[in-house]
Amino acid sequence: TFGDRMLKSSSVDSLETQHVMTINGTILKTCVLGLFTALTFVYSWGLLLSGYADKAILLYHGGLFGGLILALIICFAPKNQSLIITTPLYAMCEGLMLGYISALINKIYPGVASQAAIGTMFALFGMFFLYKTKLVRATETFKMVIFNSTFAIFCIYMLQLILSFFHISIPAIFSNSPIGIGFSLVVVAVASFNLIIDFDNIEKFSGQFNKNYEWYFGFSLLVTIIWMYIEILNLLAKISSRNN
Repeated sequence: TFGDRMLKSSSVDSLETQHVMTINGTILKTCVLGLFTALTFVYSWGLLLSGYADKAILLYHGGLFGGLILALIICFAPKNQSLIITTPLYAMCEGLMLGYISALINKIYPGVASQAAIGTMFALFGMFFLYKTKLVRATETFKMVIFNSTFAIFCIYMLQLILSFFHISIPAIFSNSPIGIGFSLVVVAVASFNLIIDFDNIEKFSGQFNKNYEWYFGFSLLVTIIWMYIEILNLLAKISSRNN
């Protein structure tokens, strides 16, 4: 009957929906990745504070290079079920790196790590509010400006990395001078606005890709959050060093 055909069609659509990317599924995957990051963050932090600096440094380097390799694999490899393994591993590597850096800076400037974490959460929810209320729209012009700004910052960091091998530093912008603090503020702003693009991508591609992409877009959002946390931590460290 017509009713039976409609019921069967509805069941098929429901079954197909279970295998496509959804916004709620992506949010859940992002939270899972955040949990993995937090667990290794706490472990690495605890190692350094407990006096196991050698082990903490070793895990820091493992997390740094392991995270870089995994990020390349996640970005360029096929988006299949391997993401279920590679994205949590990436999150754990980042946690090991962040835990060591945060504990080290927090020993020098007590309280900056917790302030950076709170600042990151405020920025995350603040950008989400701006996105949902459409006060900031992810237009093509907006995306181009943010992309170009992000690429310019990346080039500056790569140049500084190359110069560091010759014991040279780019003047002012990496110091605690007003110019250095201003540069960090700009970088924090650019990192924050990248969240708008992440939110837009998740909403735009929901229902169009298979469910494995929930891990991929969760990874993308986590990368932005981690970058934003590092930049806020760096900014607070610069400000704290001026007060000491």
